[in-house]
Amino acid sequence: MAPDSAVTQSAVGHGEVMTAVDDGRLLIADVSRDDAWLAMRADDAPVLTAYR
Repeated sequence: MAPDSAVTQSAVGHGEVMTAVDDGRLLIADVSRDDAWLAMRADDAPVLTAYR
């Protein structure tokens, strides 16, 4: 089966994502784009080990 060229040949570059906890809030941002971020209370953030 041939690979899906829409995925493998995507023109979108790879972004750079970072996260931080500030003042009790978890912040996640794609630093390669303007206005691409989200924030939530750190207490409400999912625990990654819960999704393994």
